[in-house]
Amino acid sequence: MQSFTVNGMTCGHCVRAITAAVARHDAAAAVQINLESGRVDIDSRLPRDELARVIAEEGYEVAAS
Repeated sequence: MQSFTVNGMTCGHCVRAITAAVARHDAAAAVQINLESGRVDIDSRLPRDELARVIAEEGYEVAAS
């Protein structure tokens, strides 16, 4: 499980966009998003840096860990 702090998420569209983007790269991934805290938890076979890139490509800022 990888956890990210993501800035710029405000609504259900954001949740769907990030979830779909991750699924395009790993269909078996499980994504949990908490809009209030800006936390994105992803259970995936992909490495952390690739997951961060996928989120950033959707237009969201992944905070440095």
